[in-house]
Amino acid sequence: LPSPLFAPAMKAGQMVRGLLPAALKAKVPAPQNAGAWPSRQHARKVLMLAGCVQPAMMPNINTATARVLDAVGVQAVIASKAGCCGAVKFHLNDQEGGKAEMRANIDAWWPLVEQGVEAIVMNASGCGVTVKEYGHILQHDPQYAARAQRISGLTRDLSELLPAMLPELAAKLAGRVQQPDTLYAYHPPCTLQHGQKLRGEVESHLNQLGFKLRVARNEPHLCCGSAGTYSVLNPELSYQLRDRKLGVLAEAF
Repeated sequence: LPSPLFAPAMKAGQMVRGLLPAALKAKVPAPQNAGAWPSRQHARKVLMLAGCVQPAMMPNINTATARVLDAVGVQAVIASKAGCCGAVKFHLNDQEGGKAEMRANIDAWWPLVEQGVEAIVMNASGCGVTVKEYGHILQHDPQYAARAQRISGLTRDLSELLPAMLPELAAKLAGRVQQPDTLYAYHPPCTLQHGQKLRGEVESHLNQLGFKLRVARNEPHLCCGSAGTYSVLNPELSYQLRDRKLGVLAEAF
């Protein structure tokens, strides 16, 4: 579906989710409460890409990200005209359509970039790896090449901001993180490991905050089976990869 239609289509699917056949129902998550967006204003600001799939399927991720940033005095700003990062169309070999979405995002973000936002924060690693490649993808576009390079240079995965945030977050979370015997399994996304070349940082930072994370010892580098449109267009292989990943995560305990 074109990105503007994804959210309405997902909402319609959630309304009739109970009536859907099992295979289709598995693709439609139950509606989720997004939670409250912070209302405080801060001098320090970052841009955040809302995305096209995430707000419809897992809306609490964006609001939770904004609340974490707010807790350390950073305001997350979303440009209303920014949409899909362009990755989905690239996955489907619609490269010109993907580039059009990239240019639209650059246009939406540029006024805020000129106002001095500190970074463009990504909390979906697939979007992050794509936006970090804007400068490369649009390098031969005379109108957008320089701005695309600037956008890529400003783009940071949320985990890249954690080191500077650790002292303040640790103080706020002291005694509130979890029961001592609670363990969490963690799967580092393929696009974070292999696309953005960020390995081991999330686990290290969250452990420092008091969360006890375990990463699968076997095959931690392998895909979970989602990979953008792959889970829709190649469901049989996708489910095999998913089940294999769930198996090795269970072994972590």
